[in-house]
Amino acid sequence: MVVMAIVGSVWANGYKQALDPVAARGRSDLLLAADRLVIQLQRYREFAVLMADHPDMYGADTEEGRARAEEVLLRASDKTGTLAAALLAPDGTLLASIGEAVPPNVLTSSFVKRAANGALGSGRGVLGDRVAKRVFYFAAPQFGDANVVGIILVAVSLDTLEQDWRGNLPSVFFTDEDGRIIATNRSELLFWRKDGARQMVSPNGRTYEAITVQFGSHTIWQQDWSPYVPETAVYITEALPVVGLTGAALIDVSPARRIASLQAAFVGAVSLFFGALLFLALERRRALAEANLVLEDRVSKRTEALLQLNKELRREVTERQEAEAALKKAQDELVQAGKLSALGKMSAGISHELNQPLMAIRSFAENGSAFLDRDKPDRAAENLSRISDLARRMGRIIQNLRAFSRQESIPSGKIDVVGVLQTAFELTEARLHAADVELICDIPKSPVWARAGEVRLAQVFVNLITNAADAMVDSPERKLYVAVDDGPELSVSVRDTGPGIEEPERLFDPFYTTKKVGSAEGMGLGLSISYGLVQSFGGTIRGANAEGGGAVFTVVLERWVDGITTEEGQAA
Repeated sequence: MVVMAIVGSVWANGYKQALDPVAARGRSDLLLAADRLVIQLQRYREFAVLMADHPDMYGADTEEGRARAEEVLLRASDKTGTLAAALLAPDGTLLASIGEAVPPNVLTSSFVKRAANGALGSGRGVLGDRVAKRVFYFAAPQFGDANVVGIILVAVSLDTLEQDWRGNLPSVFFTDEDGRIIATNRSELLFWRKDGARQMVSPNGRTYEAITVQFGSHTIWQQDWSPYVPETAVYITEALPVVGLTGAALIDVSPARRIASLQAAFVGAVSLFFGALLFLALERRRALAEANLVLEDRVSKRTEALLQLNKELRREVTERQEAEAALKKAQDELVQAGKLSALGKMSAGISHELNQPLMAIRSFAENGSAFLDRDKPDRAAENLSRISDLARRMGRIIQNLRAFSRQESIPSGKIDVVGVLQTAFELTEARLHAADVELICDIPKSPVWARAGEVRLAQVFVNLITNAADAMVDSPERKLYVAVDDGPELSVSVRDTGPGIEEPERLFDPFYTTKKVGSAEGMGLGLSISYGLVQSFGGTIRGANAEGGGAVFTVVLERWVDGITTEEGQAA
């Protein structure tokens, strides 16, 4: 008796708990079916409202206007799958129609009168000449200046709407205000009527009564009126005021019963064998206690070893982080040293570039003073204008030097490749002139936008140009070709007419150089630094021997298009 009481209590509690997820899934299925039905009906309601404002719906009292209105209704109905559509006068007179013929009782129905009063109306009924179809009507008012001048009536087949969800959900049905089932995924329930809380009336007038049991917060129905509806099911309802219907679902409780039975059977078996297992449990407990002591000792030793290992790992991580920070700092200092080294190489030429305008300014100033003494202000103004141009040129040279020498810390962004190349040309102009190198450019006149760092990219171009000038010192022909390829791959190529590269595979290795040992021209770090700089903003740099002699370096950059790089744009 005790075991039976325990089993009964466990079954009842398990059944109650198992009903909650069953009911939750059933309510979810009901809401899904209801939302699907409401959304499908609302689409046709919007169709009626939109057609009421269509300009071709006015003036249908003439033959031409009627034909035009019917043509517009037909085209719209073909696209939406509307069963029938009609244009009515405010008194219900049929002006134009397409599809199935609208019954006379619909023309004078309450929802048509509601539309005649300026409100949106809806209702149910049947439609069809040979085969009656269940339909849902929408009536939308058509306004003139301030009054209703017409009514758009739209009929949609409920059979068509049910085809998408018939049979793939639990038993779901929708009733109107009279309790009659007008839509369901179980066709045998159509036109049944719910009479009260427990009675269902079939279309032939036979009354069936369901046994109702309240189990917790759930209402359980037991019925035998249909073989396709669960005999015992959770009854769930949901009001749909948007379309004036009430949704209901009958969810089979067999899974909940099965779970509760399994739980009760398990508890009963455990209770029956509890006495027999008690002795074994005590013996096992003693053995487990002994094994637990051994295990705790092992765990303690293992924990101590793990703590020591963790301490060593943390120390190693700290050392690695410090090493990475030192490496990053050394790399930044190396990049800055490379720029200052390049400035040092260009210092003589830059001094000449600044000294020449200064001497010219002095000469023009003396000439201007002399012209003023001779009362020739026009010639003096001309000299002052030339002094102003020379001062702007000196300012541009100094501005480029300051920008090139600063240590850039801002992240990569949108830069103009053509502008950066112009800066590099100005910085290396004196160096190329001193080496008697002819610069041949093939670059666009308009900006070419890429993702990079302006100062870092300028350093790369300056390094490639000065390296090319150094390589052509002993060459009979000294020409430097710089080109921008704005094709599918944005790239900048720098090609010289020097002796070429002896070991292209080692080109970007640190301290690798083709210059003489002990030369003061460099330590072989320029190309290695340039390689790291280009990679820092997502680009690549390649070096190879050019056809016909000389070396060619190609810098490939990420294109910037409308605020995004090329790779981001392709991903989008």
